[in-house]
Amino acid sequence: MQDLIEQYLPNVVGIPHEFVQATIETLYMSFWTSIVAGVLGIFFGVILVVTREGGILQNRIIFNILDKIVNIFRSIPFIILIAILVTFTRFIVGTSIGATAALVPLIVGVVPFFARQIEIALLEVDPGVIEAAEAMGTSPLGIIFRVYLLEGLPGIVRVSALTIINVIGLTAMAGAVGAGGLGSLAVTRGYNRFQTDVTWVAMIIILILVFISQAVSNWIVKKISH
Repeated sequence: MQDLIEQYLPNVVGIPHEFVQATIETLYMSFWTSIVAGVLGIFFGVILVVTREGGILQNRIIFNILDKIVNIFRSIPFIILIAILVTFTRFIVGTSIGATAALVPLIVGVVPFFARQIEIALLEVDPGVIEAAEAMGTSPLGIIFRVYLLEGLPGIVRVSALTIINVIGLTAMAGAVGAGGLGSLAVTRGYNRFQTDVTWVAMIIILILVFISQAVSNWIVKKISH
């Protein structure tokens, strides 16, 4: 078995510590981006829903401004967003290189995407339930927490899983420009040094992380749907 590994993965067997470190960095970026962008994305997603025409807090000005901002930032390719935010990233964390520095463009890039996904998920909530809550005198804040977020929970979990998968992919892209993680390892060693086995193993680990996050989200959706 050892001989087969050394034969087909000659470069990988010499750097197991680098794969461990890269995996930890990828998990670090994915975790904190998902937490921060998740909170902000839900916040802005809810605002988009309640301030739109016919919403419980209808406000055309706020909706149009936020809607345009979300559309603009969703349209910027992530690799360009990293370059645009270099100065801002240095101001926030003191450097533009490394896993912590990558959190800034990751969060900025993910929040608009997640906010739009949350908006779509919450719009699927039965309008009749919302009208019933309003008729009972429930406050807007109560409707947001007891109706929108509670009734829309399965949809929120689904779009959260989609966003986390997207985040894992973006960490790999950020790694190509010095953020660290599995993406950086795949490029610096696998691509630049023609160590194809390193690229393949890095890709397989990323796929495993994606499959795990999808499986967990499916399990959660199944539990809360009953």
